[in-house]
Amino acid sequence: MHKKLLALTLLAALPFTASATEGLSYNYVEGGYVATNTDAGDADGWGINGSGAISDNFHIFGGFTSQKTDDETIGGVRFDGIDVDQWRVGLGYNYPVAGNTDLLARVAYESYDVEGDNLDGFSAEVGVRSALAPNFEGYVTAGYEDGDAFDGDFYGRVGAQVKFNQNWGVSGDVKFADGDTQYFIGPRLTF
Repeated sequence: MHKKLLALTLLAALPFTASATEGLSYNYVEGGYVATNTDAGDADGWGINGSGAISDNFHIFGGFTSQKTDDETIGGVRFDGIDVDQWRVGLGYNYPVAGNTDLLARVAYESYDVEGDNLDGFSAEVGVRSALAPNFEGYVTAGYEDGDAFDGDFYGRVGAQVKFNQNWGVSGDVKFADGDTQYFIGPRLTF
């Protein structure tokens, strides 16, 4: 179902791509569907992310997700899923290396609320973001996250945005870690 929704959204964007503009902006807000697949089970819900440039080379960013794990039946007994909320806030550095390509470095404080238990940590990542066409941009990063109640882990992240026009687009993001894959898709407003 979710793959069909993604395909329909991207197909719907095609007629508008000719009017999109080039360039990278670090001023945006986006919201949408979030899913997590882990070795221990799956969860899904919604999320909102944003970023704001504070100078030519620095930006602040943050996000919040609210997910619920799948309900399970074990030995004929049904267990309700649990709520998992995550938020992060951080500082990013972007350095232009070509006309529409930036090197990125980001650090963030992260907090997880799992049924009332708080887990705090941090993440750091580096990568490249590029406007590959007037209507399409993408990025790839490698990072590390660690916390007070979970072991550190390296991860990779890839993402893209199809732009309908100067302000609106659809963005997607996939984060790969050991035993954990997180997905995001939703509309983005760039300002």
